[in-house]
Amino acid sequence: MLGGRAVHARAGARDRYAPVQHAAGRQIDPGNPAALARIYIDVLGMSQIYVADLDAILYERPQDELTASLAALHASMWLDAGLRSVEHARRAIALGADRAIVGLETLPSFAVLAGICDALGRDRVAFSLDLRDGRPIVAGGAGLDDRSPEEIAGLAAMSGANTLIVIDLARVGTNRGLDDESLKRVHGAVPHLSIVAGGGIRGWDDLVRAAEAGCSAALVATALHDGRVGASEIMKAQSL
Repeated sequence: MLGGRAVHARAGARDRYAPVQHAAGRQIDPGNPAALARIYIDVLGMSQIYVADLDAILYERPQDELTASLAALHASMWLDAGLRSVEHARRAIALGADRAIVGLETLPSFAVLAGICDALGRDRVAFSLDLRDGRPIVAGGAGLDDRSPEEIAGLAAMSGANTLIVIDLARVGTNRGLDDESLKRVHGAVPHLSIVAGGGIRGWDDLVRAAEAGCSAALVATALHDGRVGASEIMKAQSL
């Protein structure tokens, strides 16, 4: 979400994100977040939705009212709202998020992640390993510039995270497909964590590749919008 609208992410170029206009063969009022979420839930049968509040991530101006309205829908909500402190994480849960996402690109330190996991409980926290073309996107001052994705995954595990989202922003919305080799390396580094693949899901074959790389779930958006992944694929994916 950006400026109150649901936008179509493409390659992490956030200044060029345009409002979503359709999903699963249905038109919506351009960028209407509730209408899009209802298609995900009511038409495609999804029980979980992922919400990225780009105003919070980019400008530290969270869209709390809109987020709370989405949390009131009949689905479990994972919320990425640029969490930078325990206070931010508690606010995410208070707004109705079932899982608070702590993103690498806004994380001040792994001490903050550890504090959030302690405060909320590790089952309510997911760490997002944010990449661009395979390279970690780190917050200034975090001291992680020379760390590999596998090393950062290990630090997240030691800080208490038990769910790890591996998302390459350069692949989002581009039809480039998954970087399954990176997913395999991260899974090999932290085999006890639940790993969610993000960025580049083109269709059913990529969902299978994500499962074969050790992932237990995947973030899908563009393929839902243009119909390459529908209700039948979502149902089948639950058995992978």
